[in-house]
Amino acid sequence: MSHANESQGHGATTKLFIWVWCWLAVITFVEVYLAYIHLPATLMLTLLIGLSVIKAALIMAYFMHLRFERLSLVLWLIPALVFCISLMIIFFPDGYRAWMMRG
Repeated sequence: MSHANESQGHGATTKLFIWVWCWLAVITFVEVYLAYIHLPATLMLTLLIGLSVIKAALIMAYFMHLRFERLSLVLWLIPALVFCISLMIIFFPDGYRAWMMRG
């Protein structure tokens, strides 16, 4: 009874969550491994940011249950993401300039 209700409630099963958790652990181990090998800084940062975006997407989709929400709710999150990224792009140069003036 509980297994049938669980899969009908939001479409996810315990097996799915375990698979997602395993993939998150694998990606984390890859990120730790990248920290120990000597790669050019730009390549390593690009790889780490890409892996972090994948991990964030998995966490949001499965553990925050956004994969099982209506499309309209997910579409409300996209403008918020664009707004946050825009703020970072606007304010990071000012923070860098102030940091350079300090030293």
